[in-house]
Amino acid sequence: MNVLFVEDDERIAEFVGAGLRQQGFKVERVANGDEGFELALSRPFDVILLDIMVPGRDGLSVLKGLRKKDVETPIILLTARNELDDRIEGLNLGADDYLAKPFFVEELVARIHALLRRVSGERQNLLTWGDLNLDRLTREVKVKGETVELTRKEFKLLEFLMRSPQQVFTRVQILEYVWGYNFNPNTNVVDVCVQRIRRKLESVGVYPIEAVRGVGYRLQDPEDLH
Repeated sequence: MNVLFVEDDERIAEFVGAGLRQQGFKVERVANGDEGFELALSRPFDVILLDIMVPGRDGLSVLKGLRKKDVETPIILLTARNELDDRIEGLNLGADDYLAKPFFVEELVARIHALLRRVSGERQNLLTWGDLNLDRLTREVKVKGETVELTRKEFKLLEFLMRSPQQVFTRVQILEYVWGYNFNPNTNVVDVCVQRIRRKLESVGVYPIEAVRGVGYRLQDPEDLH
């Protein structure tokens, strides 16, 4: 598990870094915000530990900049006990958690594991295919941040296709999942629903659903969505 540790205090950096490595983490530490920001943009990390008070770009600026660049890496802020306003601002800017100094490394490790379990669960509910994003919890569909309004059946059909992209599903399989086993298999309801979804998605510039003649439907390659 790769950790980016942005901390300028040598004593804290050595102590925490050693404790994390003993727990099996691979730690890359930098001592200023500018370097941390560039490193977070250049390589993927599993989690970022970000001290608020670092030289150069401060921790909150790093956090704000990364979220603006759509970097979704989980971030834990490390703060002094009297930085309540900074902690609140950090959470509002997109931090996932914070830990006040001084802290035990064991607590930090536990926070990291809990955060990654939570993020993993959230990501299972987010389906992405090219510019098309579907949130199974909020039941939202977005294309480049623009919401596409779908009915309950339309959402369920699109979700079914997005769970196994490029796999071809027959009309009967789609009927069974979206409408239930007792629905008349000779109906054209699948084709009608697909056409409605297509019109809504095409209005925002994507064309994801491909008809496979004589079989059914699938999502086509993301490079062909435009």
